Amino acid sequence: MIRALDGVRVLDVTQVMAGPFCTMLLCDMGADVIKVESPAGDSTRRMPGASGTDSPSFNAVNRGKRGIVVDLKQAAGQEAVHRLALASDVIVENYRPGVMAKFGLGYDKLSQEHPKLVYASISGYGQTGPSAGKGGFDLVAQGVSGLMSVTGEPGGRPVKAGLPVTDLGAGLFAVAGILSALLARTRTGRGQHVDTSLVDAGVALSVWEMTQYFSGRGVPEPLGSAHRMNAPYQAIKCSDGYVTIGAANDRTFRGLCEALGHPEWDHDPSFKNNAKRVENREVLAASIEEVMGRQSRSHWLMRLEERGVPCGPINDYGEVASDPHVRARALVVDTEHPTLGRIETLGTPIKLSDTPLTPGRPSPLLGQHTEEVLREIGFSSDEVAGLRQSGAVA
Repeated sequence: MIRALDGVRVLDVTQVMAGPFCTMLLCDMGADVIKVESPAGDSTRRMPGASGTDSPSFNAVNRGKRGIVVDLKQAAGQEAVHRLALASDVIVENYRPGVMAKFGLGYDKLSQEHPKLVYASISGYGQTGPSAGKGGFDLVAQGVSGLMSVTGEPGGRPVKAGLPVTDLGAGLFAVAGILSALLARTRTGRGQHVDTSLVDAGVALSVWEMTQYFSGRGVPEPLGSAHRMNAPYQAIKCSDGYVTIGAANDRTFRGLCEALGHPEWDHDPSFKNNAKRVENREVLAASIEEVMGRQSRSHWLMRLEERGVPCGPINDYGEVASDPHVRARALVVDTEHPTLGRIETLGTPIKLSDTPLTPGRPSPLLGQHTEEVLREIGFSSDEVAGLRQSGAVA
């Protein structure tokens, strides 16, 4: 089976979330991803559920890769990665700006030796700007980028999004940048530097919030589950729990009014169009909830779906994992791991008809492919043995 990135070698010098998520997607697309770890291993190997140096968390973002252990603090280790870089199409790294250059592995140096190299850097704040030298974590980036200022209930304490959205967003933007650079290389013959960050991702994803600010309608505030630009578009409480309703235009609002037995709301001047419904969203939501609170979730979901109103239950992750649609879309897949045994992991959300993405083998054991990879790029058995003896590789 042909995959989109067959024949592309990616050198993955990243850890934790943003970088590994990026390179895992490239691996699913068919790239040969070689993950470089320190002798201690990626810190996600020690997250809850670990068995020795393997954990479900590490497996979740490193499946399909080949793993090598190199001590980049040693000159011999730096030289080994340098030779790997010259034999690769793409490098992805997520150190603070300047660290890779100190190892002799920065973009400026490598691009002179290997002009076709696509070099992607994912950092907390990016490679330029007054904050470039700061370290970055998803929590910090969610605060700096404004996400935490609009997350949660009105008047409540700041809360982060439930998912590491800036980590994952930076990884996704890096994938887009890398694929763009590889495509451009087919025309120019040259690689380039791809630069994105957690803060960049958080700001870039704040589409509606920044639109509100730019258009002079004030600084956005948290709205709970409500939408900034549409109403009703939020979670509503029924007698036995919550559902979501997305009646975001006149047609679906009319269907909602009919489903709730209040067709007169569709003619109320306070709700006559989306702009008025947004302006009066709190009154509207309270009216909807007063009606829907009398019946169960299943009752209302059936009535809303009959009238074409977008809606759904709010599932916990146990319900998500067993959802027939999620299973049918192969969004949860089984993997057999040599030390963890059978584990469930996420599948790929990208469906290509001719070159499908395939979640491959499980994540590598610590240093599992060191010798294999080094021998492939020309290291002799004696050289590998010498590197092992010095502790430069493992």
